[in-house]
Amino acid sequence: MAKRPRIAVIGLGYVGLPLAVALSRHFPVVGFDANASRSDELRRGHDRTREVGDDALRATALEIAATPDTMRGCDVFILTVPTPVDARNLPDLAAVRAACRTVGSVVDKGAIVVLESTVYPGVTEEICGPEIAAASGLVSGKDFHLGYSPERINPGDRRHTVEHIVKVVAGETPAVADRLATIYGAVNGGKVFVAKSIKTAEAAKVIENAQRDINIAFVNEVAMIFGKLGLSIHDVLAASSTKWNFVPFTPGFVGGHCIGVDPFYLAHLSQNLGHHPEVILAGRRINDGMGGYVANAISKAICGRRGSGRRVLVLGLTFKENVPDLRNSKVVDLVNGLRTNGYVVDVHDPHADPLEAKSLYGFDLVTSFAQLAPHDCLIGAVAHDEYRSFTAEDFRRLVQPDGVVADVKGIWRQVELPSGMIRWEL
Repeated sequence: MAKRPRIAVIGLGYVGLPLAVALSRHFPVVGFDANASRSDELRRGHDRTREVGDDALRATALEIAATPDTMRGCDVFILTVPTPVDARNLPDLAAVRAACRTVGSVVDKGAIVVLESTVYPGVTEEICGPEIAAASGLVSGKDFHLGYSPERINPGDRRHTVEHIVKVVAGETPAVADRLATIYGAVNGGKVFVAKSIKTAEAAKVIENAQRDINIAFVNEVAMIFGKLGLSIHDVLAASSTKWNFVPFTPGFVGGHCIGVDPFYLAHLSQNLGHHPEVILAGRRINDGMGGYVANAISKAICGRRGSGRRVLVLGLTFKENVPDLRNSKVVDLVNGLRTNGYVVDVHDPHADPLEAKSLYGFDLVTSFAQLAPHDCLIGAVAHDEYRSFTAEDFRRLVQPDGVVADVKGIWRQVELPSGMIRWEL
């Protein structure tokens, strides 16, 4: 392989684009996305995910490929494509398989193919290798080699970027692992951990998100328990967090493309091995049920305060704060639960694309507060910065004088509500 390898990144979403831009500062890099409109947008110098600023995107040396043929001659192929679950919560590897076939159509002998997508142990070697071999006519492990380096991009996080985190790498041979360590190390100052094997690296990634899911599920469950006593979980956590080894997790909705999905990959593997994953699936059941639980709890609070109240304003729809990503948002369950309980629900989100919200969920977003009449209940569902800055005057404008302010994320705990309004929180 050339001393300065030419690299292709397949999949230019939240993970692939920042990685490709970072790599392009050190190597010649080609980026390819199967979505032509996405590629066209990036060539115009705009990233709708906001993971890469427009100025940085226009200044990058990254080449956006128009067709897979542009990647011919590349020495390293990095796959950063989605790994969702299907309607039965089973792994959906369609995008991984398609990306492998794309690589197989252009790969040459001597290349390294790296998977970054979160999968269960075995996918890289047992699915990617054969798919690439079938499409290319080459022999996996002889004509081309495999590697794995799990992505750790946190959407909207400007601190833990690819340049500042430890990258785990693994290769099917020590030479491949060393090569990948050199490439990724050039980006992040050598902060690389070489895993014992590809399966080890795959396993490490899938439990990172499963662990967070289980910890959040515990906090969500105790929030339900303490709620029956009239205690706020935020007050309880404030006290518990004074202990030096207490692990701080907060309650809420667990959606998105990682924490709300990846545990199902681990559960799938476990069940195929004949082991029933009780803790993992219990965590998923609790977190997937939070939208319905909060909808019912808030409905009771509204009825107890305003028997005739029927209009609710939900603030936030994206899966987490300060990002435009609407994938697998569990706020949808909250909205649908409220509507099932008979409430008219308006939804506002300054970060979400109204057209995408309509396409994905059928929601017509409120784009301005200016023309809104006061609602019977306002719900802070996502802790966007725009909502954190709310004052008593904002509540007075948006909520009926005797209405309910439901603070799911605990973002207004220090704000004194106007007299007559009731505060609800987990």
